[in-house]
Amino acid sequence: MTRLAEVEIQPRSLARFRDVLPPELWSHVEQGAGQGREAFAGRTLWNVNSTARGGGVAEMLLPLLTYARSAEVDARWLVIGGDAPFFRVTKRIHNRLHGADGDGGPLGAAERTDYEATLRANGEELAARVGPRDCVILHDPQTAGLIPAVKATGAPVIWRCHVGLDTPNELAREAWRFLAGYVREADACVFSRRAFVWEDLEDERIAVIAPSIDAFAPKNQPLAPGAVEAILGAAGVRENGADPVAARFRRMDGTADRVARRAHAVEARPLRSGERFVLQVSRWDRLKDPTGVIAGFADHVAGATDAHLVYAGPAVEAVSDDPEGRAVLEDARRQWHALDAPVRERVHLALLPMEDGEENAAIVNALQRAADVVVQKSLAEGFGLTVAEAMWKARPVVASRIGGIQDQIEDGRSGVLLDDPSDRAAYGAAVTALLRDRPRAAQMGAAAEERVRERFLGTHSLLDYLELVGPLLTP
Repeated sequence: MTRLAEVEIQPRSLARFRDVLPPELWSHVEQGAGQGREAFAGRTLWNVNSTARGGGVAEMLLPLLTYARSAEVDARWLVIGGDAPFFRVTKRIHNRLHGADGDGGPLGAAERTDYEATLRANGEELAARVGPRDCVILHDPQTAGLIPAVKATGAPVIWRCHVGLDTPNELAREAWRFLAGYVREADACVFSRRAFVWEDLEDERIAVIAPSIDAFAPKNQPLAPGAVEAILGAAGVRENGADPVAARFRRMDGTADRVARRAHAVEARPLRSGERFVLQVSRWDRLKDPTGVIAGFADHVAGATDAHLVYAGPAVEAVSDDPEGRAVLEDARRQWHALDAPVRERVHLALLPMEDGEENAAIVNALQRAADVVVQKSLAEGFGLTVAEAMWKARPVVASRIGGIQDQIEDGRSGVLLDDPSDRAAYGAAVTALLRDRPRAAQMGAAAEERVRERFLGTHSLLDYLELVGPLLTP
């Protein structure tokens, strides 16, 4: 049985950034692309992760690799295959790297057997594709066990960890002990921030690269106000008074299309035209705290404002590497039913269609552009790409002061940071203040957009990776 699936990648011209970036940064991008083209002549840059859709890693990989292709780097993307026991173990590792116990299960010999059995089969296929002059980047705990198989090919291997904890606890250390034997064999390890780096890794093998967004992807591309409302109507998020023909977006390959699939909603009624709303876009994951987002809104925002809350996440059956999503959604659904009727009418749980990833991204884009305030009240977060996405759309963001979120937001200037993610009253007060003070919200949104332009667009990450990989390549 073939385990590895290759994701199709089409080159996208880097030249489009000429009008987005300051001239000095654009010049740096041009120079870096030329160096990458020369370094990777006759080589392949392989990227391997566990899902092609659903979650920030998949969303970040595609644009980075398409722009690498534009620089004539043979960049490829493979997705590993796994069974339910494998993904149960890797979700447990993921939660513990965030310092949470998840399902509370063990990480012992039986779990290692399940983990290695799946990766052994994937590793054999991967090793058959990789040449000794290539380079392989493996993403997150799901792929760490592939490091020995790649090393055996003679190709340099980089392990990229997108999750972490500023102050590790024993749960995080348990996950690290599970992974350490594999990870220590990597030629380099990449973390999203310095605080996530584990103490016992050699410093010379460590790189810190902040994640990034693609300004031109369907999730972040400019949308006319009419297109925003039409997309929300076509997706069933707002009452559909707009012309569905106007629900248009541009795909990654440059072709135009329109949103046709509808979200499944848990709600008393859809949003009406002109109704303001607060938005969180996240997986159905306990670490994203959907129940806290809902309760904080119900108890501390609904009574003080006229705003609604939209919590938007993927249709759970579409995310293959997250076995807990359905249970988390059911908890949120039960909580919604328990709300008092007037508040329940103002809370909307949107399960966004995932059959077409670019269509899904266009819906998220429209939601973020239409939101009055965007929140990311996570209890743990590696980086939180949804924060950068909302900031790029000049939205005021209220988010937890954790992980990479605190690297993105300058508190009080380009957003609001919550010192205690579990403090629902503080979350509610911050959201309410922005809803009431529209000039301050607009000023904060404008500063947020410039912050992303300066530090968190995909060109930054692309140059960082090329700088890291170059010295690892054999002649």
